[in-house]
Amino acid sequence: MSIKFLVRMSLAMGAFAVASSLCAADAVTAAKGPAAKGEDIRVQLAKKLPGAKPEDVRPTPVAGMYEITLGGSTAYISADGKFLISGDMYEIASKTNLTENRRMETRVKSLATVKENDVISFGPNASTAKHNIVVFIDVDCGYCRKLHSEIAELNKLGVRVRYAAYPRSGPGTESWTKMEAVWCAKDRRDALTRSQLGEDVGLPKCGANPVASQFRLGEVMGVNGTPAIFTEAGDYLGGYLPPQQLLAQLDELKAAAKGNP
Repeated sequence: MSIKFLVRMSLAMGAFAVASSLCAADAVTAAKGPAAKGEDIRVQLAKKLPGAKPEDVRPTPVAGMYEITLGGSTAYISADGKFLISGDMYEIASKTNLTENRRMETRVKSLATVKENDVISFGPNASTAKHNIVVFIDVDCGYCRKLHSEIAELNKLGVRVRYAAYPRSGPGTESWTKMEAVWCAKDRRDALTRSQLGEDVGLPKCGANPVASQFRLGEVMGVNGTPAIFTEAGDYLGGYLPPQQLLAQLDELKAAAKGNP
């Protein structure tokens, strides 16, 4: 279990500590039926969780078990509020990972908040590209540099790459400053390419820039290394893959989403 997940979940423990009040609420709402009971639990938990809304809590196919989403993390709680479960839930008959499906929905919504003029794009237009991916990168990441050295081949294969900033060392570090310099450059594409070759692109000042917001987005989406590759459908591919292998995986994921063998 990741530290980030534990930190996020710790914020919720105050809510789970209200188990006794939830149990009392169960007694009151039981007569209203499962739907009313579920709604009552969602409302109560949402009030106790920082930034959470009732729609962040919803029933699962398992009786008495509710799903709760905090940022990019998903966990499960019992209807009485006594038990918290961290892990993936599978539907055995269909071999479907229900938790990952939920994560993908969350990622799609998160990626939709990224403005086009805040990313650095390489490749064909979004409408003509075979695949559109978002890649969180760190200018000091070796595999990010390797991926970018093959960007022309990826583009020829029909893959459009939209880069987002994720300096792994965090705010105030040298990598963070380098990435701000790239995103502040007049020609971001050129600055990114030169930075990936190890060149110093200088320290242009541009005031507000998207590095901090993209870093936070990466945290929410569960980025645990760079390059972190995400598809339009919310699949998280993880790290570097050679162009042909990346294309094959993207093709496979798209076919699977369409229900093709």
